Amino acid sequence: MPEAFVAGLNDNTRHKIVDLLNARLADVISLTLAVKQAHWNLKGPGFIGVHELLDEVADRLRESSDLMAERAVILGGFADGTAEVVAEKTKMKPYPLNESELQFHVEALRERFVDVGKRVREALEEAGEIGDDDTEDLFTEVSRQIDKDAWFIGANMPPKG
Repeated sequence: MPEAFVAGLNDNTRHKIVDLLNARLADVISLTLAVKQAHWNLKGPGFIGVHELLDEVADRLRESSDLMAERAVILGGFADGTAEVVAEKTKMKPYPLNESELQFHVEALRERFVDVGKRVREALEEAGEIGDDDTEDLFTEVSRQIDKDAWFIGANMPPKG
């Protein structure tokens, strides 16, 4: 493992945290690509508002990816964010292709945001148990943003019942 730029964490802890960061990095990159897939292909009533929202959401997800990747490097690891690694490591359900209906995309994205958000919350708990409060805090920040964007996207769904 390369040199770490943080004091107070032993090598074993740093290795575990870097692995945890890279696991969630794969999910967040995968989620970003799903958002862009929807952004490019959706059509229907409310198109422009959702289309623009998804660009903003993708930007925020990229910021979250940067936080996780940079933290992995600060801890002396490497950020594993190539398309090949993400395709292999993501736990997110594959995003459907050849869909254009706006409501389909809204529901598919909301479902994936909730799923990735759950894994990020699990990661923040694990980081705390391992003893890295700073990474726990980072995951808390990412979790809050994912929850907020899930809500923004889900607000475009028609009322039930």
